[in-house]
Amino acid sequence: MSLAQTEPQALNFECETGNYHTFCPISCVAWLYQKIEDSFFLVIGTKTCGYFLQNAMGVMIFAEPRYAMAELEEGDISAQLNDYNELKRLCDQIKRDRNPSVIVWIGTCTTEIIKMDLEGLAPKLEAEIGIPIVVARANGLDYAFTQGEDTVLAAMADRCPRKVVASEEEERNPIQKLLNFGKKKEDISGETEEYKNHTPLVLFGSLPDPVVTQLTLELKKQGVKVSGWLPAKRYTELPVLEEGYYVAGVNPFLSRTATTLMRRRKCKLIGAPFPIGPDGTRAWVEKICTVLGIEPQGLEEREAQIWQNLEDYLPLVRGKSVFFMGDNLLEISLARFLIRCGMTVQEIGIPYMDKRYQAAELELLTKTCHEMNSPLPKIIEKPDNYNQLQRINELRPDLVITGMAHANPLEARGISTKWSVEFTFAQMHGFGNARDILELVTRPLRRNQALEDLGWQNLVAESVSTH
Repeated sequence: MSLAQTEPQALNFECETGNYHTFCPISCVAWLYQKIEDSFFLVIGTKTCGYFLQNAMGVMIFAEPRYAMAELEEGDISAQLNDYNELKRLCDQIKRDRNPSVIVWIGTCTTEIIKMDLEGLAPKLEAEIGIPIVVARANGLDYAFTQGEDTVLAAMADRCPRKVVASEEEERNPIQKLLNFGKKKEDISGETEEYKNHTPLVLFGSLPDPVVTQLTLELKKQGVKVSGWLPAKRYTELPVLEEGYYVAGVNPFLSRTATTLMRRRKCKLIGAPFPIGPDGTRAWVEKICTVLGIEPQGLEEREAQIWQNLEDYLPLVRGKSVFFMGDNLLEISLARFLIRCGMTVQEIGIPYMDKRYQAAELELLTKTCHEMNSPLPKIIEKPDNYNQLQRINELRPDLVITGMAHANPLEARGISTKWSVEFTFAQMHGFGNARDILELVTRPLRRNQALEDLGWQNLVAESVSTH
């Protein structure tokens, strides 16, 4: 037998159109304005951007959301109006009505095309109105769906303080304040002894507060103290970032933030798989502990317990096939988890792939495929949707995870789908939320089973064949 045959199979990467077929990245405003409670997001674009935001976040219209549209008119685009004066007028109004701790300008495709110098305007206006202005370019020409958050966090990384007095440390760490709530001072001082002595660790990525607490507590069990999160609940509580601090990401679409933290803030990135699914969460915690020089304890039993708790879902997915069309950049992590659950992944479409930032995740994907005796999926960067539809028609997967544009046409052809955007907004990180991922994945499969029991499956098949 030759050497080539004994070596494990490697992942196969391809790139198709070079286009992004995804949701618009300005949609990051939907979750970031809720996460950063003292912020205001000003999206600078055309009426089309306004209509998109109105549709994407229309349900929040009565909750007085902290975002607005600065709509560019013909006068702006043809440079007949003064950009600075117009933006100053809007920011003065925002300060008067809301007085936020920070205003985030979100640049769109139009600001790129007409070359608006947002980074040049912001410092002068910030000094004039006395409120920090963070500029983030979230245009669909350069970024895919969830990368909007990446550009905002990368811009905020520069605003993190560089030094803090020891007595202020807890005040700057809202998670620690939450964990210490209602406890006596002597109890708190006793608990600090539970933490091992290690270089400060900051985590980055926007997650719902309950998930932030869960992941912080998982690391606390190992003696790891989280010094802060980027973003924090409040802009005034951004974590301290000094040279030599360790940083770790919780989402695979934050490669620009990771690069900014390493290059501009001189932090050390912990390259770990992402805490999605019990397997990914265990690998994430283990890698952080290893880098910090701490021996992880009890993670094998913790993971086994979670898999045991998922046993009612696993029979529904074992042996089933899934196809990712590509939308939110969570595809690699989700595919790895579903392969561990017993599914076969036929193809992973992904809009953008940073192989360095996702190196540990790709390695875990390969290892998982070998351990589960599953074929390695083909990874298609910037997939051509037309070609994908042809492949789906040939492969006939049991489930397609897709953007909203293709869901109904695929369902009409008898192929079960799940919107990828639902995974973006779901609480799916950490040990405790693996059920939520399988709840989403199995919903269309359970629906099909219910229809089959009712005898509707044949009716659907006949209807598809007649069309």
